[in-house]
Amino acid sequence: MTAAPDPPSSSGAEPATQAERTALAWRRTALGVGTGAVVAARLVSPATGAGAYVLAILGGGAALVLFGTARSRYRAALEVLADGGDRAEVSGPGLPAALLAGLAALTGLAGLAYVVLDRGGDVPGWP
Repeated sequence: MTAAPDPPSSSGAEPATQAERTALAWRRTALGVGTGAVVAARLVSPATGAGAYVLAILGGGAALVLFGTARSRYRAALEVLADGGDRAEVSGPGLPAALLAGLAALTGLAGLAYVVLDRGGDVPGWP
C-alpha cells in the first residue's frame, strides 16, 4: 500500500496568486455591493421615494470605487513582485474598508426609514 501524497506547500505556490485571490475577493465584494444597493433601493423605494435612487447611485459608485481600487492594488502588487520588492509597499485596504462601513451605515439608515415611514404596510396587528 502506498502512502498518501503530501499536500502542496504554500511556499511552492507562485507569489502572485495571493494578490490575485485578494483582487478577486474585492471584485466579488464590489459586485455584491452594487447588486445589494439596487435590490435595497427597489425594496425601500415605496417608503423613501427618491432617497432609494440616491442609495442605488451611491451603491453603484461605491462598487465602481471598490472595483477600481482592487484593480490598482493588484497591479501595484504585481509590479512590486516583479521588481522583487517588499509587499508592504502596496497600500492597505483602508479606503475600501471605510467605504464599505459608510455604505453599511447608509443602508441601515435606509432600512430604518423603511420601517419608520412605511409603518409596516399591510402587516396585520402593526400599530
